[in-house]
Amino acid sequence: MSYKKASHVLPLELVELIQDYVDGEYIYIPKKDRNRKAWGSNTTIREELETRNSSIYANYLNGMSTDSLADRYYLSIKSIQRIVLNKKRESYL
Repeated sequence: MSYKKASHVLPLELVELIQDYVDGEYIYIPKKDRNRKAWGSNTTIREELETRNSSIYANYLNGMSTDSLADRYYLSIKSIQRIVLNKKRESYL
């Protein structure tokens, strides 16, 4: 995220009105909902997590315990159980 000087992008009247509320402070103006990108759309993290979760499920189906999976993937047992349950549900669809 980059900062822009308000006086360079906003009309002077609007800058003065904003100063009545937040004089000299930083404020964040969020994007409009229609301009927001989905989580992970700028990176490959979604694919990486899907690959990891598929690997966890395959190892689980091959008999690896949730404790061992948690240790191997540095996740909590609850996280492993959630991943396994979600993958199980996906396979029934």
